[in-house]
Amino acid sequence: MAGESALHDEGGTGQPILLLHGLMGSARTWGRHVSWLREHGHVFTFDAAGHGRPAPAQLTTEAFVEDLAAALAPFAEPWVVIGHSMGALHAWCLAAEHPEKVSALVLEDMAPDFRGRTAADWAAMISNWPQPFTTREDLFEFFGPVAGQYFLDSFEKRADGWYLHGDVDTFRDISEEWGGRHFWDQWASITVPALLIEGEFTITPDGQMRTMAERHPGAEYVRIEQAGHLVHDDQPEQYRKVVEAFLDGLG
Repeated sequence: MAGESALHDEGGTGQPILLLHGLMGSARTWGRHVSWLREHGHVFTFDAAGHGRPAPAQLTTEAFVEDLAAALAPFAEPWVVIGHSMGALHAWCLAAEHPEKVSALVLEDMAPDFRGRTAADWAAMISNWPQPFTTREDLFEFFGPVAGQYFLDSFEKRADGWYLHGDVDTFRDISEEWGGRHFWDQWASITVPALLIEGEFTITPDGQMRTMAERHPGAEYVRIEQAGHLVHDDQPEQYRKVVEAFLDGLG
């Protein structure tokens, strides 16, 4: 079944909780949060297609969501889905396309409308990264402590060092899709409780996450100070505090 082998059982009991990583990430990027999330349910992580495994034939959000839905098909109970960036988009699009699969959403630093933006310069920069990164210290020196850990958790480790775990063109085209369409309609169809978390130094277009919350009576918006795009790793204690309060409130 498509996607099934990319679903990882991280343990715990109770309501199923699914963690979805961002673009160029992996299931392992959630490793520092799994232990406390286990206190709230049975935790699973997921490796998106194109991230260490084959990408869909069509690089559309719908194709990634269907790959994810196939992995969840054996499970009858709906999931609390926690997503960062690309994972947040896939989370709410999963809720839109398969509402029976989702009981609540935690969405981190992602907005519905990036139209007009391009990933061409960003992809060119990635193509010039000095791969392989021979040591862990090389990664941290190049990316800094937070992003360095993210990529250390994500990259493929080979005998001579760490390499990007996917194709630059694939990552570019995933991002390029967001620059050519919006996902407001999918958001408008969602009725489950939702927590929207935005970093102070966000990558999202100004005001969009607040507008998402305003348009959804069951949504709460939280802005976390001194956090960049990787809110959960930039400010882990604040992230944990707001997520645990949300999960406790689900009853």
